[in-house]
Amino acid sequence: MDWNRTKTIFIFTFLILNIYLGYQIFKTHQEDQYSLFVESGVEEQLTSEGIEYDHLPTDVKEASSLNAKSKLFKDEDLKKLKEQKATLLEEKTIRSVLDKPFSVPEKNTKAKLNQFLKRYVFSGDDYELWNVNKEKKTVTFFQQYKKHKIYDNENGMIIAHLNDKDEIVSYEQTMLGSVKTLDDEQDVLSPLKALENLFLKEELKKNDKVTDVKFGYYTFDLPLLNSQVLAPTWHIVVNGDTSYFVNAFEGQIIKKGNK
Repeated sequence: MDWNRTKTIFIFTFLILNIYLGYQIFKTHQEDQYSLFVESGVEEQLTSEGIEYDHLPTDVKEASSLNAKSKLFKDEDLKKLKEQKATLLEEKTIRSVLDKPFSVPEKNTKAKLNQFLKRYVFSGDDYELWNVNKEKKTVTFFQQYKKHKIYDNENGMIIAHLNDKDEIVSYEQTMLGSVKTLDDEQDVLSPLKALENLFLKEELKKNDKVTDVKFGYYTFDLPLLNSQVLAPTWHIVVNGDTSYFVNAFEGQIIKKGNK
């Protein structure tokens, strides 16, 4: 064997590998620098318009779309529910009337309503409070996936009804089952990029205040007959009352009148 020739090949291969790795590091650094430059420009643009926002989430960098189907409840599921009279409206909805009204206090409301979920609701830990509407006499909970809300999905929510004393007396529940990831995780738009999209679409205006930004999932397309696709989404609240849902992959915007 020609050891000198073999040694030369190894050295040459090692050199090529080092050049390739060096290029990848340089490329990644350049992309990071460009991203920082772009985001810095967005920040300056928003600041110049007097648009305020607090701390933006930094914990979600990648995500995947989800596929989900409506859970079909069974009579056995109803047997697990205590202190209430529960019935099925078709197979997708539980309708229940509590034996005793459940009080909703003005203080520590979320903690108290979490007790309601655990005590009365099938798989109550899979839901989180969305809002309390004293005018409509309703309390709305959204289903979650890995602690992130599935926003405004009629197949994955609980609507509880209040009496004149603001006590929960009944509720309807739907639930998404068989929730699975559709593909590998991909990079998502940063929250700042989502704000830029709103600004460019003239949804964020001079002196607006961004009061909340959360990551979750939303159905932007019409559901299929038996399933639906849930897209990674930034939920952005402006001035405390107007909700926007921004597709975290494509930047598509859905506006809701109020939170």
